Amino acid sequence: MVAGRRCRPRVFRTAGFEFMSAVCTDKTPVPSEPHALLAVVRQFTPNWFTVTMGTGILSLALARLPQASPALHALAEALWWINIALFAACSLLYAARWLLFAGEARRVFSHGSMSLFFGAVPMGFATLVNGLLIFGSARMLPLAHALWWIDAAMAVVCAVAIPYLMFTRHDHRLDTMTALWLMPVVACVVSSASAGLLVARMPSSAAADRVFWCGYALWAMSMLPAFGIQAVLFLRMAVHRLPARDVAATCWLSLGPVATGALALLTLADAAPSTLAVQAEPALGETLRHVGVFGALLLWGASLWWFALAALITLGYLRQGLPFNLGWWAFTFPIGNFALCTLALAAHTHAGLFAIAGQALVLLLALIWIVVAGRTLRGVLSLQLFHAPCLAQA
Repeated sequence: MVAGRRCRPRVFRTAGFEFMSAVCTDKTPVPSEPHALLAVVRQFTPNWFTVTMGTGILSLALARLPQASPALHALAEALWWINIALFAACSLLYAARWLLFAGEARRVFSHGSMSLFFGAVPMGFATLVNGLLIFGSARMLPLAHALWWIDAAMAVVCAVAIPYLMFTRHDHRLDTMTALWLMPVVACVVSSASAGLLVARMPSSAAADRVFWCGYALWAMSMLPAFGIQAVLFLRMAVHRLPARDVAATCWLSLGPVATGALALLTLADAAPSTLAVQAEPALGETLRHVGVFGALLLWGASLWWFALAALITLGYLRQGLPFNLGWWAFTFPIGNFALCTLALAAHTHAGLFAIAGQALVLLLALIWIVVAGRTLRGVLSLQLFHAPCLAQA
């Protein structure tokens, strides 16, 4: 520490965990390691992949706006490229932590909050795959196909392995439960939505059929557990009231699986007629298309309920003062998927209500992203957002 500087300990909290850092009166960061980059590597954790989720969903939402100008499409593509760089940086930093601090990195599996963020990895990766389908050329289709299988495999591993750790190694209580419990299982429905987009662009083949049917299996693997978790979460909030304001943003995570589930039904519905027509089942394809649109409408209504409830809860927290932490990225991905679902329903139903609501949600998402990204950049430059809570856990 530099002589003459006055520093004091300060506690920061990030979506279900807290950490202590030294804060100096001249606002200069105090890294906990002799070398700042080494300190960042040692403290890097999976929750940083939520940055790629939020940035990726904004790029996809901007690209899906009806009658988007060439400039707006170029902006969406630029954000997608930025997100590729962000995902690569997060992957390199986290891989470096395992290479240099493997013993400490293993502790994440025993941490009840941080381990849940492994679900952010396939969800962030899915936005890259979807962007490749939207912004890439037809020659990129085989690459997108291969990357989708990687994403689906990661999602399935998270959906099974992390709940197993919750059952066997973590110490959870109903009164401390948050919507973070949804993170590991929601990744599968995100991959399901990607499956519909991919199949719609693939030529009819056995490979396309496999992706199509796996998309429905992934939907069930995610949505059915998510409904159960949401029911328990409702009970927890009714009995034990709202969680602390430091984890206020997690209330938006309940919107995520419902909105993404609706989006997945719509993307798979778009692919069903052409896929099943080749299998000599055109009637089934049309049935799945109609069922997909109807099911998405029902889930959209449930999403609207969660959106309204989360908005009211957030307004209450704002009156108390809402401290910034990485958990604020939870505002972005659920709203982004709700926007995409709404725009997709507008395309299917030709209802002006959905078109207007979808565009308003994209605007809201963009404004939130600007605020959260700016605050995150400030925290990165000051090094105050880098902390691995599992290191403090015995």
